[in-house]
Amino acid sequence: MSKYIRIVIISLILLGAYPLYKMTCLFFQIHQLKNSYIKITPSKNGVQYSITNKKPKEWISNPTINSKASHAIVISEDWNFYNHKGIDPAQIKESILEHFFFNKRWRGASTITQQLIKNLFLNSNRTISRKFKELIMALYLERILSKNQILELYLNIIEYGDGLYGIKAASQHYFQKKFQELTPKEGAFLAMLLPNPKKYSLSFRGKQLTPYAKKIIESILHKLSVTKYITHEEKIEAQKMPFSWEST
Repeated sequence: MSKYIRIVIISLILLGAYPLYKMTCLFFQIHQLKNSYIKITPSKNGVQYSITNKKPKEWISNPTINSKASHAIVISEDWNFYNHKGIDPAQIKESILEHFFFNKRWRGASTITQQLIKNLFLNSNRTISRKFKELIMALYLERILSKNQILELYLNIIEYGDGLYGIKAASQHYFQKKFQELTPKEGAFLAMLLPNPKKYSLSFRGKQLTPYAKKIIESILHKLSVTKYITHEEKIEAQKMPFSWEST
């Protein structure tokens, strides 16, 4: 075997080993989440996440203690969260069918688990390789952590506004309340923000709900009622109650 052929073979082996090494490192980091927290550090590109053993000041433990507010976010972002194993095949199938057969734009079919993986370990590039990593890592995360642990991480690290991260900071910023004190409608407002918090916080900045915000909040309250997290009477009452910052 010539020297050059050996070099090519070795190079191919190394090229294959490097992605495997990177994935192994990511799986190790996922395993660390079992007994850790996430530190959020602002950066030029938005924010950096790092795993830490020290509980951050703004961290909310066991966010399901306020099930009505936290589940407003769950229902809005991932209706089937407590039933799937990290990915939702039905949502993925529906997204593919809508795109190829009905010529609709790709819509998000990511579960809360997938969103958590993407935020913590991956980038937002819409590539097949990134999506494949996300799917595999989400399945692994669900084997390591309970649903409530995943939800705790998710609610504590996601963005709720420009430079605003975590459910505790969001509760204080928008409602001057502790997370545990949020009403179902206030939880629905935070859920409404999540697809694009910088854009959809316009309602808060303008002190009046936009037609879009009102529609989405009412839809989330309806879903909370259907799933029995609130009663029909509570839904009607919530729809009538304005936010403290709304101009009348």
